[in-house]
Amino acid sequence: MLLPRVIPCLLLDRGGLVKTVKFRSPKYVGDPINAIRIFNERRVDELILLDISVGRHSRGPDYAALEEIASECFMPLCYGGGVTTLEQAKRIVNIGVEKIAINSAALSRLDFVHELSVELGSQSVVASIDVKKDWFGRYRVFDCTKRATTNLDPLRHAEALVALGAGEVLLTSVDRDGTQVGYDGALVQQFTERLGVPVVACGGASTPEHLKSVIKESGASAAAAGSMFVFQGPHRAVLISYPPYSELVCLLGN
Repeated sequence: MLLPRVIPCLLLDRGGLVKTVKFRSPKYVGDPINAIRIFNERRVDELILLDISVGRHSRGPDYAALEEIASECFMPLCYGGGVTTLEQAKRIVNIGVEKIAINSAALSRLDFVHELSVELGSQSVVASIDVKKDWFGRYRVFDCTKRATTNLDPLRHAEALVALGAGEVLLTSVDRDGTQVGYDGALVQQFTERLGVPVVACGGASTPEHLKSVIKESGASAAAAGSMFVFQGPHRAVLISYPPYSELVCLLGN
């Protein structure tokens, strides 16, 4: 049975794994290699790895760390962080990474997405869009590098990136990140109803019911989560976990 994807989304910060709340207060949760080995054993569908330190330190991807991670990762891997040139993206793909997530670079240069899709194929290009509500309650694109809310309408931005060749959209709610209160279903549904590519929802998950709701009710092609797979219990003790395949079948099977 082909099930919708359930994807751990891990954050790298100077080589270690962290988890944030509303994109702030990163908490160290462990070594990426150890986490990946656990996810290998649990037959995880796919893995998203985002390096949140590259923007703050104005550096490119850590190729040595990526090569070590890719060599241990037995599932499809999507990487984002510091990719601003075609040469960087090609080097990462040659390491063994299947997908490149483009976020800040697409805000400053839309045609970069087109360059990547022509060279790598649209299936390898993910438009990563962070969304935050402004003072008026409107959804707006959040620039994670500048740590500022822009005036960009997120859905129009997504449509532009898809038209330029992005084959998938990673949609993250900044307001829900790390809160474990559930996905922003209304936001996700806006995207799934208008875009003709898979939408991966991220931000807010803590229960299997959250995963089911964003897929079955909001139309997401996949559900990504961080806290749900790295924390356990009300005190957020660090414990890497992932639902058994049988549980996912019961949850997401038709």
